[in-house]
Amino acid sequence: MALEEQCSAPPRWRSISLTHVEFPEDDLTGQVLAYISLLPIAILVGFVTLIVFKRELHTISFFGGLILNEGVNWVLKHILREPRPCAGAHTTLHTEYGMPSSHSQLIWFFVVYFFLFLYLRMHQTNNARCVDLLWRHILSIILLGMALSVSYSRVYLLYHTWSQVFCGGVAGSSIGILWFFITQEVLTPLFPKIAAWPISEYFLVRDTSLIPNILWFEYTVTRSEARNRQRKLGTKLQ
Repeated sequence: MALEEQCSAPPRWRSISLTHVEFPEDDLTGQVLAYISLLPIAILVGFVTLIVFKRELHTISFFGGLILNEGVNWVLKHILREPRPCAGAHTTLHTEYGMPSSHSQLIWFFVVYFFLFLYLRMHQTNNARCVDLLWRHILSIILLGMALSVSYSRVYLLYHTWSQVFCGGVAGSSIGILWFFITQEVLTPLFPKIAAWPISEYFLVRDTSLIPNILWFEYTVTRSEARNRQRKLGTKLQ
């Protein structure tokens, strides 16, 4: 009886529109671009995963910059209050304001910061200079393609105008440059002290800023430790 009464007068329902993207029916290009426009969400999920499993201070700082960037976008949208194009074209919108585009601002923050990280932060670790530069250039091209694709998708799917996407890109790039140099010049010198805090040690937070190639370092340390344990295990079995 209670269930029938509840169904007879249903409340007004709203969807979680964070990942809700609409595209024209029977439009393959629009469908592909709709998935591409979800890349910023995938980036945020990837950062949370990295922080949980790696707990590295520079990654945490990078993620903090992304959150700051989103906060600036929210403030700008509510100051400028410029509506999205084609009002009524979409059934669900996270916010009615479109200037600047949050997707564009986030993806360009990420890409520009990553550019600076690749070419200014990472150090040469071996003699394979050409190979090292080649993979950086290839990765940079892929990242640039991602940023352009996400930006174009927001216009194609009628969520933003070109000016809203452009302003989002400019804002994201500017904040990305600013946050990179804040991280490098202000925060990085503090990382060793932060990593030594008792709470950091409790949560296994670490500082790897002095290690030039963390991927190679983790690989060699893990391989060496695995061999030592295998050798000890073999000795015990004998």
